[in-house]
Amino acid sequence: MKYPKMILFDYGNTLLCEPDWDSARGNAALLKYAAGNPNNCTIADVQKGAEQIFGRYIESVRKIGYDIGSQVGNRVLYESLGITFSLSPVEMETTFWDAACPGAAVPGAGAMLDYINKNGIRSAVISNLLWSGAALTQRFNRLLPHHQFEFVMTSSDYLVRKPNRLLFDIALRKAGLRADEVWYCGDNPQDDIEGAAQVGIYPVWVDHITGKDHADEQVPQCEHLHIHKWDELTTLLEKLKDF
Repeated sequence: MKYPKMILFDYGNTLLCEPDWDSARGNAALLKYAAGNPNNCTIADVQKGAEQIFGRYIESVRKIGYDIGSQVGNRVLYESLGITFSLSPVEMETTFWDAACPGAAVPGAGAMLDYINKNGIRSAVISNLLWSGAALTQRFNRLLPHHQFEFVMTSSDYLVRKPNRLLFDIALRKAGLRADEVWYCGDNPQDDIEGAAQVGIYPVWVDHITGKDHADEQVPQCEHLHIHKWDELTTLLEKLKDF
């Protein structure tokens, strides 16, 4: 284990979480910006269509390791209903997402980011997510305003999902660093921890108590650091700094 030049982070249940998710609330907020709705579609109509597009078609693609983003899903959903909007694709993403769940920072995440920023450790994000990197960046700007992420990568912008090594390889290339100079922090034992380890990035399993069920996951089958709170990471970094 060596002091990192950069730490890459997962998004969900690692840095931020999404309590009280309500898709109907998100669709209701988005429908307020409809520029045209000639068929007088209701929230119930939108919800039914979303279950088909996102819950069936897009989810089936995600299960085999690929991603189709919410911008494409929205295009299919709303054009099939004949609804047009006065918003850009990214504005449609954020309007829905912020209303469905405004989100919250995982306890200690802000202080941890302040610490690595102060100590010159670079940072960025790789997330399996339906939302675009642009939409996720806006969420980080709102909930973790002191972050200094050099880039934010989401699977919906890059086609493939973690643990596909392409995402990690691209991140290393963007950072201009070797794998042994980088750590990756995430909550999913397979997608995050084993995914990072396969390219030589040192993985940190951030096992927060956030209501996430790990019953369908296994303990990572690779060398890794296992922490439960962010101050465990900063304590370790402080010890390693002098070596």
